[in-house]
Order: sequence, then structure tokens, then C-alpha cells
Amino acid sequence: MAHPSAVALLLSCLLVPASAMSGPSTKEVEVNGVRLPYVEQGSGEPIVFIHGAISDLRAWEPIRDEIAKKYRFVAYTQRYFGFGAWKDDGKQFGVVNHASDLAKLITAVNTGPVHLVGWSYGGAVATEAALKNPSLVRSLILYEPAVWEVLSADSPEEKEALEDRSKIFGPAVAANNAGDAVQATRLLLEGVFYLPHGGFDREPRAAQTIWLDNSRTTPLLFAASPTAITCDTLKNFSRPTLVLGGEKSSATWRLINDAFSKCIPGARKVILRNVNHDAPLRDPAGFSAAVIEFLSKR
Repeated sequence: MAHPSAVALLLSCLLVPASAMSGPSTKEVEVNGVRLPYVEQGSGEPIVFIHGAISDLRAWEPIRDEIAKKYRFVAYTQRYFGFGAWKDDGKQFGVVNHASDLAKLITAVNTGPVHLVGWSYGGAVATEAALKNPSLVRSLILYEPAVWEVLSADSPEEKEALEDRSKIFGPAVAANNAGDAVQATRLLLEGVFYLPHGGFDREPRAAQTIWLDNSRTTPLLFAASPTAITCDTLKNFSRPTLVLGGEKSSATWRLINDAFSKCIPGARKVILRNVNHDAPLRDPAGFSAAVIEFLSKR
């Protein structure tokens, strides 16, 4: 079975219908020897959005127009995700390298210090980038970051999270170990988003498409190393931080959010109602409002 911390990285975002994609054209920027697609819209203070696993920049389409009314919206597709060909066999996959790509992207697209918004795996990437490059960051907004390492080893919280993750990810781990990345992806999404057995096939076709487009990354996610982010590494982080969570999310996310809000000095925690790990898609208005409300006070 994959390391529990590697499983923590196997979290993703959803896709909106293709009809919602009538926005700005996709550009590319070269960082660390790879070309990353990105879109931008609006003006004002820049916000960079980092998608979760088994996803790409399209995850943020539901909130793009609303955010761009007040800010410069930038969303990009991380290395190995999306449609691009790989230059290697995925050996550079991981939070540290994705965070390095993010820091270089911020500089390359001339945004200056930015507000970072990360969802799930993207929350781990955003946190790592912010810790390593604080001068590039105005504030940090995290939706249920996939960072189990903030839970104290051998604590009741870690034990509860481990039991919860086993229920959510166990079937996907088994499928991945059997060499079936597509089935692992299907089971992972059903577990993470509380879909019933077979629920993947009843999701909108556009959502299924993006998940399957990115299913080739599932084995990389299972093999990824744990993050080096712990409560101790967060204690000296001084940028304004918002930790968002879903009212209906599992114990894992509640415990991680609690830890982040306690470990980062002055961090604010907000719970979004009637959603789970899927809030940016299921309630884009509520998610956008929480982001805008937080930033309006900075």
C-alpha cells in the first residue's frame, strides 16, 4: 500500500461544462525547463490559483468571472497535469518541484507579490511555495490543503485521520497497486467527493473527461514523497492566511484545517456550508465570496 502521506496527495478538483470555457485564451510560460499553460483575466491585485490533483486550470472556471471583477485572476496547469507531453517519466513530480515551478511562474508572468489560493494538493504546493518564497506572497488562502504532516505523530488526531483516509482511499490504493490507474482514479474521486459506488459514471460527462484526462498522474501521486510541511515550519509564517473548509467534509480535512489554523499565527478559519471537499465547484459563489471578503480586509 502507498505511504499514507503519498495518498494525501491524491486529491483533485472537478471540471465545469465545456460551455463555460468561453473565456480568455490560454497562454504558456516556460519555467524550470517546462511550459505551463495559464489563463488570466481582470486587473488589480493578482491572485494565483493552484488546482488540486487529477485536475488542471479548468478547475477554477466556476469562479473566474467573479474574481476577475475585482482582481487579476491567474490560473495555471501544473507540470504533468493537463494535456501536455512529458519530458520525462514523471520523476520530478512532487510538492517541492511544483512549488518551485509556482515561484518561477509568479515571476515570469510579472505579477509581483500575489495572493495564493490552493485547493487540496494545490494547497500543499501553495504552502510550500509561500514558506520558501515569502517575498512573493501577499496572503495565503487554502481550501483543505493535503498536508497530513501538520498532525502530530502518534496523536489522537493523526490516528483519527489515518482511519478516515483508509476508508476514503483504500479502494483506490488497491486499484493502483493492481496497475489500473483509470479505476484508481474513478474510485478516488468517489471517495473524496462522497459519491456512491458507481457514482463516477453518473457525474457530468465533462467532469469525467477532465478526471480521465489526468488519470495518467494517479500513479505519480501515489508514489509521491510526503511533504516537509509541519506545524513547526508554519509557526514563523507571517503572511495573512485564510483556511477554508467544507461543513460536510470528512474528519481528515477538519483535523488538517484545525492544525493549520493553530500553527500559522493569526490564521483565520471559515467553514462553507453544505459542501465537502468539492466547494469551489459545488458552491462557486460561496467560495468566491469567502475569498473576496478575506482579501477586502487586507
